[in-house]
Amino acid sequence: MAQITNRYFIALLPPLEIQTSVRDIQQHFAEHYSSRGALRSPPHITLQPPFLWEVERVNELESHLKNFVQQRSLVPVVLDGFGAFSPRVIYINVRKSLELLNVQADLMIHCELLGIVDPVSKTRPFAPHMTVAFRDLTRQNFKAAWTQFQHQQLYFEFTASGVTLLIHNGKQWIVRTIFPFTFNN
Repeated sequence: MAQITNRYFIALLPPLEIQTSVRDIQQHFAEHYSSRGALRSPPHITLQPPFLWEVERVNELESHLKNFVQQRSLVPVVLDGFGAFSPRVIYINVRKSLELLNVQADLMIHCELLGIVDPVSKTRPFAPHMTVAFRDLTRQNFKAAWTQFQHQQLYFEFTASGVTLLIHNGKQWIVRTIFPFTFNN
């Protein structure tokens, strides 16, 4: 009998007020540049890209993530301006910090122990970002949008207090479980 799987990914989510501000930017891209893809998930910083996991083993996954966050400190995060992966992705730039790089690298190692391996992540360094337009952004609209956003100012600071497991429900990504960091400096 075939195993039933769902798609999941693991991310840092900003506080709701920042999510609202980022959602407004994503909505701007949907309305002015016909790019709605980023609206299919809450604003986030991906730590572990999407992977398939057996439904009947989700408790095991959640147990491992609960163990992962044990004794982990809060992660300071700075969102600063915009960046792009030409020719299709525009994002809010996330400053690399030692804490952010460490939590992502440690999570990738922890996920590998479960058999979760993203081959692309093995060949590219971690580039933290918060996507505002991608995939359905045409090259023409990318050029127009990037002209508008490349020098636009944006700045937020927040402290990530845990990691979030998101699940795809067939149409969009939704929060399944939040795992708070247990060690507060």
